Amino acid sequence: MQEMKPIKEGKVREIYDNGDSLIMVATDRISCFDEILNNQVTKKGTVLTQMSKFWFDMTKDIVPNHMISVDVKDMPEFFQRPEFDGNSMLCRKLNMLPIECIVRGYITGSGWASYQKTGLVCGIRLPEGLKESDRLPEPIYTPSTKAEQGEHDENISYEQSIAHLEKFFPGKGEEYAQKLRDYTLALYKKCAEYALSRGIIIADTKFEFGLDENGVIVLGDEMLTPDSSRFWPAEGYEPGHGQPSFDKQIARDWLKANPDSNWTLPQEIVDKTIAKYLEGYEMLTGEKLA
Repeated sequence: MQEMKPIKEGKVREIYDNGDSLIMVATDRISCFDEILNNQVTKKGTVLTQMSKFWFDMTKDIVPNHMISVDVKDMPEFFQRPEFDGNSMLCRKLNMLPIECIVRGYITGSGWASYQKTGLVCGIRLPEGLKESDRLPEPIYTPSTKAEQGEHDENISYEQSIAHLEKFFPGKGEEYAQKLRDYTLALYKKCAEYALSRGIIIADTKFEFGLDENGVIVLGDEMLTPDSSRFWPAEGYEPGHGQPSFDKQIARDWLKANPDSNWTLPQEIVDKTIAKYLEGYEMLTGEKLA
């Protein structure tokens, strides 16, 4: 069996080159505040991969995506082992576009901080009198540049996204910027409406797109996972303050309260974290994680 090494390793994910395709593995590592913690959160990688699969299947009528298979039998023998089963995705290779496509349906996080100061979020003027966690009249598209690892992404206006894309793809900036915005909003609207019917509010999320060998825009990376989105329970939702979420907020809160933890969580916090991920997955898909 041929040993394979990742060509790219992020905080949580590993990417392997498989000739004309890629294999993306979501590990059980967990990162908070840009630090990789010393704990593994068992099954977290499987939740992320299977959730992306669920949304990719649901939205391929809006835009094609890069997923080929999540079955390790379709992958080289190296991946046919328990540690890769369920958390690996075979994907088409794309030339990724240098924009993070962020969409916000509710005002929270950095958007709320900015609105309190200026009444704007990423240069977009919003109605007066909004409260924290309020639903916006219409979802807003707030792209950012993709920073190198260790750098911070920079929020840019839609106009700046045209210029940024034009630098990399002369003559295509406006076309690509427009498509990215339209796809992002269409994906969000369809999925947020579905999620709400299952008791989950998708407050905001980010998508990444690339070009295939024919220059067609294809949705890549991960999709609508708790790592790339803010999921809130619809039950008990009330604007005016922050909302509980289906992600690693429990871990973040514990780390903030225990600054000398040396990035190590107690087992009970790990258990609560994965329970949140699983609850979100089951509510959205209506199925238990296989």
